[in-house]
Amino acid sequence: MLFVQDHLRFEAFDPIARFITALGNAGIFWIILGLALFIYKPTRRDSAFCLPTLAIATIINNLILKRIIMRPRPYDVIEGLTIIIERENSWSFPSGHACSSFTMAAALFFAFRGRGGGWAYIPAVLIAASRIYVGVHYPTDIIAAAFVGTSVAIICYFQYKKIKSRYPDMLT
Repeated sequence: MLFVQDHLRFEAFDPIARFITALGNAGIFWIILGLALFIYKPTRRDSAFCLPTLAIATIINNLILKRIIMRPRPYDVIEGLTIIIERENSWSFPSGHACSSFTMAAALFFAFRGRGGGWAYIPAVLIAASRIYVGVHYPTDIIAAAFVGTSVAIICYFQYKKIKSRYPDMLT
């Protein structure tokens, strides 16, 4: 964390990192994207499971895991670490921003396989990495959250496929 602060932070990049990290606040970027895809009729059916998947992952990550593990934020533990955003009022492990980002990236990848769903990993990785850059998460917080989000998306996608095959006229 101190290496990132001392060698990888650049004052000119700080506002960009703040903006990128803010995109993940409360999952707003992903919620807006999920709603837009659901409202747009040609993508409605394929994206229908994305927002419920995000909700499930958020419950598991933020309401269960964070409260069980209760890992302090790096700036509360590492002497000399400076953050470049406001202090967070939740536990560090696993990262909520990274979880929501990787949940939606994986969900969109599965929903639009072969039709460009993988692009969602670009903002997901940027949002997740920005959390380390701004000083509010350890790398392991990000890795664990990516695992949680991706796992939930995989499980929800296969459950959605079963439901969709049972009710083929759903969401048409």
